[in-house]
Amino acid sequence: MHGEIRTGGCLCGRIRYTVRGPMRSVSLCHCGQCRKTSGYVWASAVAPRDAVEITGEVTWFRSSDAAERGFCNRCGASLFWRMDGEETQSVSLGSMDPPTELTLEKHIWTAHKGDYYGIADGLPQHAEN
Repeated sequence: MHGEIRTGGCLCGRIRYTVRGPMRSVSLCHCGQCRKTSGYVWASAVAPRDAVEITGEVTWFRSSDAAERGFCNRCGASLFWRMDGEETQSVSLGSMDPPTELTLEKHIWTAHKGDYYGIADGLPQHAEN
């Protein structure tokens, strides 16, 4: 990838972002909040907050007492998740422009997964984070 620069945005195009540098912890989250916000599972990768440049106005929703989720208030696209006090944030893989050149590494919060699907891809599974 060109110096590890990735781009993405929401469905309507109001919000665009650029991530500069490596991303890590490429995972699928099966917790109830992620399933509700995404409609299935939340696919994301982590980047330092200062490596993510955002154009457009992200609406931040406080989804718990320790974290918030960023989305587009026009099209509803779920784009970001960040924990209070951390220097990183998760970026939605589904909102990234191809090619991402990322590969899923693991499943997290599998103890809370939906009862309507199985996990059979052979990746490591973590009952919690």
